[in-house]
Amino acid sequence: MNLKRVLTGTCAALIASLAMLNSWIFIVVICLLTAGGLYEFFYLIKKKDIPIYSYTGIFIGVLIPLSIFAQFELTRNWELLFIVCAFLTILLLQFSREDNKNAILGLSTTLFGVLYVSWFFSFLVKTSYLLPGSDGMKLVAFIVAVTKSGDIGALLVGSWIGKHPLLPKVSPNKSVEGTLGGLFFSALVAVLMISFLPRLPHFSIFYVALLGCFFGGLGQLGDLSESLIKRDCQVKDSGSLLPGMGGVLDLIDSLLFSAPAFYLYMSSTLNLIK
Repeated sequence: MNLKRVLTGTCAALIASLAMLNSWIFIVVICLLTAGGLYEFFYLIKKKDIPIYSYTGIFIGVLIPLSIFAQFELTRNWELLFIVCAFLTILLLQFSREDNKNAILGLSTTLFGVLYVSWFFSFLVKTSYLLPGSDGMKLVAFIVAVTKSGDIGALLVGSWIGKHPLLPKVSPNKSVEGTLGGLFFSALVAVLMISFLPRLPHFSIFYVALLGCFFGGLGQLGDLSESLIKRDCQVKDSGSLLPGMGGVLDLIDSLLFSAPAFYLYMSSTLNLIK
């Protein structure tokens, strides 16, 4: 592991810790990461000569976590209605273009980017409201730590003893050993952070370790999914903003799968789904 990656990871951890302590810093960080992730996603798509609406997509994408943070809900599941309105907006923009070649591809790809990056990532904001006070933010800290520790574990174990490729056609550097190491790290961190979860009878150490494996596994699936996108666009990293780590999308890709699943699980467990 190079020095740049260590320094970048340390800075990211410090910023994340500050965000967990203050709700305003939290939403600013979420919006910045959302905007950065969307920008990189649309930049990758442009390499394939697909006519997308990148700046409109970024604007819409940032509004999703902001509306959740402000608890601006005209109806139940307001963000879904918002996404429908966003699609209609993008469709209207298409009418102003002289060239309608690949119009369907451009529309669907733009909307996919908003859903994939912004909507999925915004579940961290929804999770922060699951419990009153700071407890909701503890849930956010739990899922972020479990997911990112899986990333770190997979990298460390994979670079140390990784010999058997996991999915070489998608990500040549990922190994079976690294994947198992990532699951172990996620389970270990989940157990160490068990106090961040609500005090429920079935949250035993063994059960929480299984939860760590499950959500850590989803995080690795999110990582592989982004690798598939980068492979299709023929790039190694989504960007170069973060020295040693790549781009913003490389940083948050694992959370795009684990965060929504964790929110739905905890909502069901706490009987808070509206």
